[in-house]
Amino acid sequence: MISIIHYINQFFGQIGGEEKAGVGPQVRNGAVGPGMLIDQLFAGQGSVVATVTCGDNYFNENKDKVAEEILQRISEYPMDLFIAGPAFNAGRYGLACGEMCKRVREKFGVPVVTGMFPENPGVAVYKRELYIISTSGNAAGMGKAMPRMVDLALKLYRGEPVGLPDEEGYIAQGIKKTIRSDRLAAERAIELLLKKMRGEDFQTEIPFPSLDVIPSAPSVKSLRNATIALVTEGGLLPKENPDRIEAARATRYAGYSVEEFEREGAEKFQSIHRGFDTTLINEDPNRLLPVDALRELQQQGTFESIHPRFFVTTGVATTMENARKIGEGIARELAAAKVSGVILTAT
Repeated sequence: MISIIHYINQFFGQIGGEEKAGVGPQVRNGAVGPGMLIDQLFAGQGSVVATVTCGDNYFNENKDKVAEEILQRISEYPMDLFIAGPAFNAGRYGLACGEMCKRVREKFGVPVVTGMFPENPGVAVYKRELYIISTSGNAAGMGKAMPRMVDLALKLYRGEPVGLPDEEGYIAQGIKKTIRSDRLAAERAIELLLKKMRGEDFQTEIPFPSLDVIPSAPSVKSLRNATIALVTEGGLLPKENPDRIEAARATRYAGYSVEEFEREGAEKFQSIHRGFDTTLINEDPNRLLPVDALRELQQQGTFESIHPRFFVTTGVATTMENARKIGEGIARELAAAKVSGVILTAT
């Protein structure tokens, strides 16, 4: 019998919804929730011996502490496989699944599998080192996702070779493999070109990531009457970090008083950005957020006013999905305030 340990969040663990996202880790014997489907799919070859649950907020706010506690507690159980999720498009859940799979494999050396929607933030962080089965955006896809997760887990357990992403259903890891073909590269390239010209379906051998094309913003028509806002991805925050902005892989942003920044500067604000040396900025935060230079231009009559709040997030290793959400949130606030233009400072 194959012994499986299954990780799920508070919702799938039948503890509660968002109001229970702060609960700590629990380990229960046997299968819970979607773990029962795992037992069915193993059809007598194995079973879930323990289910680990943890609130999404609690895990991500105490990642190292929680992960170590879970590792210690599951070490008391027999374990041949570790399955996490699937997390679908739940970002915090996906990050927790990815982190636990990574740590379990490192500590115990057993095969690990999880599942996520391709735009889940956990995919960008963990896809290069884990097998992540591609799922739908919500739990309606459980019946399709879990069989693929179990099939891949069994293949890893048996030491069988893993096929290509399209064959096995996992998200491409960005790893290029050499495959011998009996046709010349020129022949294959011409075939793809002809399919493209005819409007037929085709698949390139080297896919490229799909990135948004952002058109340039129109110029400010009347700078003298303009209100200018400041936005930075440099992680410049009050030292107590009241909004808990992450130092890397940000999932949120916050806004703070420009007047307070001018008054207290380096005494209250510092950069927590993990992607560069913040020493000079922490000595004088105006090097990242040039309020002093803007104020001088305003006094010279170059423009009318500075928006009273500046907005900040941390740009290092932020996923495209989270970056998009953060940008849209800041843009909505700036549009509501009817600012004329924005200066975005980066690291």
